[in-house]
Amino acid sequence: MSKIKGIYAAGMSILNDDLSLNIEKTILHSEKIIDQGCHGVAIFGSTGQAQLISVAEKISLLNKLSLSRYKKNFLIGTGMNSLGETINLMKISLSLGFNKFLIMPPAYYKYGDEEVIKFYSKIIEALPECEIVLYNFEKLCGYKFSIECVEKLVKMFPDQIIGVKDSSYNLFENLKIKDFSILPGSELKLLKGLEIGCSGIITATCNVTANLSRKVYDDFFSNNEQLSNKKLCDVRSAFDNYNLISGLHTFYSQENKIYENLLPPLRLLNLKEKNNLMNILKDLDFSIKSSMAA
Repeated sequence: MSKIKGIYAAGMSILNDDLSLNIEKTILHSEKIIDQGCHGVAIFGSTGQAQLISVAEKISLLNKLSLSRYKKNFLIGTGMNSLGETINLMKISLSLGFNKFLIMPPAYYKYGDEEVIKFYSKIIEALPECEIVLYNFEKLCGYKFSIECVEKLVKMFPDQIIGVKDSSYNLFENLKIKDFSILPGSELKLLKGLEIGCSGIITATCNVTANLSRKVYDDFFSNNEQLSNKKLCDVRSAFDNYNLISGLHTFYSQENKIYENLLPPLRLLNLKEKNNLMNILKDLDFSIKSSMAA
């Protein structure tokens, strides 16, 4: 079974002034944070505004992304409630050479484990060659995976269900499945997760903490003293005071105004929020330049 291991960022989507997707800059951003230390990037997750971006733009980006020198480092999200559209976008991705996907159950509707198993079963029946990282984030979709549900899915589809991104944090300490990737959704859980057998992290703020997160990860496996973890956790905690998408785009807009563009109803931090965040990061000796130091 394939596994996902390491430091993964939930990639950001870069928009033009007319709010269309800037495909070139979105890909360059993802490649840049891989250069800075990430093992890979999840494209079209919640941080990438996936639920707000059109299917046509997603397809156009995937076509260009297939030419990237880091093609094998990408995990593809779908960001859609529709089962049919999810399968169709995955078919296109597979035709372009992408076979690993990050998929959250549909939002809005109320359901339980049985319905979730059926949802993923339909995807895998249609696309048996796919490999899926389950996305556990009750805050966004209204459903929280149980240990029993994950165990059943893996038993049913051992070649297709390869891991879970745990942003609800009810799984990573207690779920024990051989050759199965467990990746918490916060740097605050990175070191503890590695200590109990997790595979790494997939997080929004790895867009700015790539080198710090990679240092903690590498030091763990090299049995080096952990000198970077406190700063990493402090930086993550600073961003946790705000909507992460708003905070990340505000942070990056210091370097490039194009990051100011967000699809409604998302917004940048207001001036007070921005100043508070930047002051905290300044006290931590963390800046746009330091975050980009590979």
